[in-house]
Amino acid sequence: MDRLTAVQVFISIVEQGSMSAAADKLDMSRAMVTRYLFEMEQWAGVRLLNRTTRRLSLTSAGESVYQQALKLNALSLTLPVQQKHDANELTGLVRISCAQSIASQVLSVAMTEFLNQYPNMAIDLSITNKAVNLVEERIDLAIRITNQLEPSLIAKPLSTCHSVICAAPSFLKDKKIPVKPEDLASMECLTYNFFGRSLWRFEKNSEPFSVLVGGRLSSDESVFLSQAALNGAGIAMQPYLSVKKYLESGELIQLLPDYTPQPLGIYAVYTSRQNMPTTLRAVLDFLGNWFATSEYWLSMLQQRHT
Repeated sequence: MDRLTAVQVFISIVEQGSMSAAADKLDMSRAMVTRYLFEMEQWAGVRLLNRTTRRLSLTSAGESVYQQALKLNALSLTLPVQQKHDANELTGLVRISCAQSIASQVLSVAMTEFLNQYPNMAIDLSITNKAVNLVEERIDLAIRITNQLEPSLIAKPLSTCHSVICAAPSFLKDKKIPVKPEDLASMECLTYNFFGRSLWRFEKNSEPFSVLVGGRLSSDESVFLSQAALNGAGIAMQPYLSVKKYLESGELIQLLPDYTPQPLGIYAVYTSRQNMPTTLRAVLDFLGNWFATSEYWLSMLQQRHT
């Protein structure tokens, strides 16, 4: 980890009197502050703080390290910093975590364009539907599709993920087609953990609707549930980008087209704005612009409503 940042975090902890206050001051997650303090103590080779439930205080060794940290930080502030970077000059690796659906349908396109624009950059994409711990897994950035953001992380809104209710023709054969949300309550539904599991929410003409659904199959993997729906296992509420091609081919049929399922936000989440690496800033800026202007992504949003 960045030792200079560890020094600055240590100084802030001492000045603010607690790690939570330092996290607020630095616009950094509590977990990241704890990690930097650990790195600082590993670097110094001594325990720097006495910790109780009510307060923090410097150890005798910590007082000495604190004075040296102030000098080191003051020296760093006198060094010239290059503020602007050409795309050809940026070099480094950014580790990103995201779910399979957005990786295959969206980031496979976006990151290809990013690497074309930044020829000396590298991206390591970890594909998982688990909400990984960014600090422990050393992930720089995670793309999350959710309406329940972790309060310890900083989130940059990117776009909206729309969803659809769908089922295979084989499942609907000899069944009454649902025409309103409450019809789903008595049907076999495939529940996706990130969509509220058993409570599905809709809107029609600005009026909210909700229904408790149930079924014997649930998962946190949208691609799995898409395949289960294709095989006739039940009715699914799925991200449109996961089932787009199946709706177009007729392998899945959209249900309740007059009711709009509750959309989810697409966010880029990370641990700190303080001393953010220029490489990570480049990725964040690129993604913000890409979701706002990409013809590929905008066409997917338009197709959702046709």
